[in-house]
Amino acid sequence: MARRNLNDLLAFVTVAREGSFTRAAGVLGVSQSALSQAIAGLETRMEIRLLARTTRSVSPTAAGERLLQAIGHRFDEIEAELDALTEMRDKPAGTVRITCTDHALSTLLMPKLGVLLLEYPDIKLEFDINYGLRDIVADRFDAGVRLGDYIDKDMIALPISPPLRMAAAASPSYFARHPAPTTPNDLTAHRCINFRTSGDGGLYAWEFERDGRKLNVRVDGPLVLNTSAHIVEAALAGLGIAFVLEDEFAPHIEEGRLVRVLEDWSPSFAGYHLYYPSRRQPSPAFKLVVDALRL
Repeated sequence: MARRNLNDLLAFVTVAREGSFTRAAGVLGVSQSALSQAIAGLETRMEIRLLARTTRSVSPTAAGERLLQAIGHRFDEIEAELDALTEMRDKPAGTVRITCTDHALSTLLMPKLGVLLLEYPDIKLEFDINYGLRDIVADRFDAGVRLGDYIDKDMIALPISPPLRMAAAASPSYFARHPAPTTPNDLTAHRCINFRTSGDGGLYAWEFERDGRKLNVRVDGPLVLNTSAHIVEAALAGLGIAFVLEDEFAPHIEEGRLVRVLEDWSPSFAGYHLYYPSRRQPSPAFKLVVDALRL
């Protein structure tokens, strides 16, 4: 039996996962035309269509999906084994891909892992800024960073930050025009800056708790955003009351640019966790990342 061209199979797996010849070509470091020819050649030799192409997207056919499920993880295992072989080298090497929020990146990951890159120049890090709960296995991430309450139970979860708190705040100019709320329910009469979640696309219900009593409040206002940094900017501009992690507001509150409200309704909760599949065979580079982030 003639041997299959593994490069063509890898090309198929990459296109199927990326859903785009352009993105897959970038991942593989080849031209889009060469990638298209490789897929066409593979389909011709197998005498079956593997990918359904439209002007906007590429997706596996039924046969392609079966092939992807059968061989996709094999390439992942090969890549993981090659990474593991770097243990035999003097210096760990390889790429570690992590999905996280911009706040976690700026406050935790860059301060701790930037030092790691200086010490181990053969290690590369790739960060995906995303507020949704990415499927790190399907999307081929080594790990993710999310708040502890939002991690699947089948993952290894390592705490990498102390407990966190949320904070509601607005500018002095806003409160010069509106009375400060004294209970979470008062927020329904205020102009609030909403956050749209990446997971289900809904608007985040602000979560409060005091003396064991929990309240989720649906707020309304002139602005909807999906990044916390821009929410802070909107609050500073006097556009309404915002609700983000406490330390994102902290310097502005300390210097009087923002006024905090409802502080007694904001208890602490589980902080950031690094999570990854329990069945994953960690590479030396990934082990160093874990050790650098460990509390």
